[in-house]
Amino acid sequence: MNAMNIEPDSPNYDRLRDEMVEQQIAAQGVRSPLVLEALRSVRRELYVPSEVRGLAYEDGALAIEEGQTISQPYIVALMVEALELRGGERVLEIGTGSGYAAAVLAEIAGEVYTIERHEPLARTAQERLSRDGYDHVHVRHGDGTLGWPEEAPFEAIVVTAGGPRVPKSLREQLAVGGRLVLPVGQEAEVQRLKCVTRLGAERFEETDLGAVRFVPLIGAEGWHEG
Repeated sequence: MNAMNIEPDSPNYDRLRDEMVEQQIAAQGVRSPLVLEALRSVRRELYVPSEVRGLAYEDGALAIEEGQTISQPYIVALMVEALELRGGERVLEIGTGSGYAAAVLAEIAGEVYTIERHEPLARTAQERLSRDGYDHVHVRHGDGTLGWPEEAPFEAIVVTAGGPRVPKSLREQLAVGGRLVLPVGQEAEVQRLKCVTRLGAERFEETDLGAVRFVPLIGAEGWHEG
């Protein structure tokens, strides 16, 4: 990971990052050593706009470009842990945002494919991920509800926006034994976090991980824009 030039009066981001992992992530029950180490490794302050950089390690969502937000670090950790990654997997992320969650995934996975519907966000995220040496992260601008069929199947899929149902395309692109984590709800911004495990060609098991609040999943198999 690239070194960062810190101004003399800048916050001690390394200390803040360690405190975040201990006080916001581990203290709330995330136990996976791989996930905790990934959160310690990725410089979240470099994945948000400069005007909110000082808030990078607060326990809350942050506004980013294009009027979007990125989830609080705990939610990122919770969703990544639910994927049960062991290292080396092919992972699909829907909703690249700033690129932060993709970087966390890339610390564990072998290949990360991430789709963002806002072209400027996709471009900026790609620049940030390339800057930090994540050459195994592939960013696409497009409709994430349709997945990335030519690169399927994926051992893990994570969706960072809430849709009315589990998109059929994402179910089909999940490998047998793989896990799909996403918010689902009949109201655009009130959802339950679901973990869908593919047990066979037509067999799926669904687990409820609790109430969450995400931006709407817009696309052909999600909510219609507007």
